[in-house]
Amino acid sequence: MNIRPRRNRKNAAIRDMVQETQLSTDNLIYPMFLKDGNKIKEDIPSLPNIYRWSIDLLLSEIEECLKLGIRVFDIFPAVEDRLKDKTATLSYDPNNFYLKAIREIKSKFPEAVLMSDVALDPYSSDGHDGLVENGKIVNDKTLPILAKMSVAQAEAGIDIIGPSDMMDGRVGVIREALDEHGFSETSIMSYTAKYASSFYGPFRDALNSTPKSGDKKTYQMNPANKMEAIVEAGLDIEEGADMIMVKPALCYLDVIHLLKEHYPTPVTAYNVSGEYAMVHAASRNGWLDYNAAVYEMLLSIRRAGAEGILTYFAKDFAQMIRS
Repeated sequence: MNIRPRRNRKNAAIRDMVQETQLSTDNLIYPMFLKDGNKIKEDIPSLPNIYRWSIDLLLSEIEECLKLGIRVFDIFPAVEDRLKDKTATLSYDPNNFYLKAIREIKSKFPEAVLMSDVALDPYSSDGHDGLVENGKIVNDKTLPILAKMSVAQAEAGIDIIGPSDMMDGRVGVIREALDEHGFSETSIMSYTAKYASSFYGPFRDALNSTPKSGDKKTYQMNPANKMEAIVEAGLDIEEGADMIMVKPALCYLDVIHLLKEHYPTPVTAYNVSGEYAMVHAASRNGWLDYNAAVYEMLLSIRRAGAEGILTYFAKDFAQMIRS
């Protein structure tokens, strides 16, 4: 045999030299949950080792992560029900605990890159990403709220706006609002292909953001559709998205690859809460090796074409490669 592929696998040095896909903390975005108050480190039963933090303890956690090489953080607010209303007015109140925390983080750690979530559901009494009228999620009336939310976040110091709502036209409206208010350098990482998935349960537990009625299938994508993602990506890029995202990651590796093949715009992926919880459950039962599974999962997302990966495994991975 003249061709023996195994010759390129015969030892670690050669395997490392010819490895096609590289994975490091530079590729990772760490999602974190913020709660109003002090001295709070609150367990989330369905998300092992992930917590709801008050800002004082979150600052210490971010400092530890920065030392591990994690530099990008996606901060999600856990809002009390009593503060929610139908139009999510708290979301753009400059005195809300979330925006105050963002200012504090950027003041202490200017080198940290902060990403936000732009959608109504954390602040909405209806639990939907858009405005609800007569049981229907209305698209166009939602857009001005998203724009005000985005400008307020940019003013607080957010580096990357993350519209996760899946309303049509929202990237363009947000881009225009940011530019009008002097935030032309604030990036938009659009949740471009966000599917109506069954893997979001632990995240909704963390934020208590489950819809009070109905579901999200009229605005999130049908898991059966792939080519529709090309349409969504084309629109988001045309409207001004700097990066496009696929969510969830693991069941949609083909979609990540498809968008990477079609567009030069950086592609990111969200390794969601249900994917994280599955690995923890299996490893705790001794069914798989946790570290090996985490590395393989993140590597597969990179191999599919994602430059950036939002993942709850970020800190564990950073500690793993450090040791």
